[in-house]
This record gives sequence, C-alpha cells and structure tokens, in this order.
Amino acid sequence: MKPVTPDATLAAVVGAAPLPRTELTKKLWAYIKKNGLQDKKVRTQINADDKLKAVFGGKKSVSMFEMTKLVSGHVS
Repeated sequence: MKPVTPDATLAAVVGAAPLPRTELTKKLWAYIKKNGLQDKKVRTQINADDKLKAVFGGKKSVSMFEMTKLVSGHVS
C-alpha cells in the first residue's frame, strides 16, 4: 500500500513517519491496547485519552467504525 503521512495530531499517537495505512492501524490499536482504552463492557467502543480526543474531534468515546473515518481526516 502507498504510505500516508499523519498530521501533527495523529503523529502524537503513531509517530510522524510516513507509513502504510495498515501499519498506521496496527500502531493505533497497539496504543489503544497499551493504554486500556477499549471499553470493558461495549468492546466496539474506544474511550479517548487526551491524545486520542484530539484525533477524535473532541469526542470522549467513538465506535471502531467511526474511529476509522475520523483517523482518515488526519492523514495525507
């Protein structure tokens, strides 16, 4: 896949280097799991910390599907 470049907001989570979208998703999930941000009851919900809240447009919680759409706005 063609590499994408994260903007400054997303780079705080996954790093600033250009990377394929698949790798970006892996790094994002590694961050979510490392910080315990997946909701314990509703496993499809991601609870944002301060870094992810900036990526998610200020939302405290988003679904996995919405997360993909929101992250797309932070890559070029």
